[in-house]
Amino acid sequence: MIQKIEHIGIAVKDLNAAEAIYEKLLNRPAYKREEVASEHVLTSFFMSGPNKIELLVATDENSAIHKFIEKKGEGIHHIAFAVDDIYAEMDRLRSEGFVLLHEQPKKGADNKLVCFVHPKSSHGVLVELCQEIQEEI
Repeated sequence: MIQKIEHIGIAVKDLNAAEAIYEKLLNRPAYKREEVASEHVLTSFFMSGPNKIELLVATDENSAIHKFIEKKGEGIHHIAFAVDDIYAEMDRLRSEGFVLLHEQPKKGADNKLVCFVHPKSSHGVLVELCQEIQEEI
């Protein structure tokens, strides 16, 4: 089940410049940077109250972020929703006719399992499902 908006992802060309803008806008520094090598992106996260903003910059031309910026320019790339059980939510969305970009969830930034819903299924908005990875004890 979808719990809440987890974060909003914003595609940028220059992470340092974007961080400086968002530090001024939100009046706080980014709390972490993280590379997701499998997706060819470097991310930077900000908190604003209970909400998160994720800045994403491509680390090479094979990145979906690079392709997005080439086609649409910088700006909102996706909206992410936190879910309790990503596998169950993927099954539910498939049964409702949504097209998923992955058959299985992948490891994403910020200690999450992620899966994306094709924007053609959601009125042009790329939707990300996120589930916190629980550490094995």
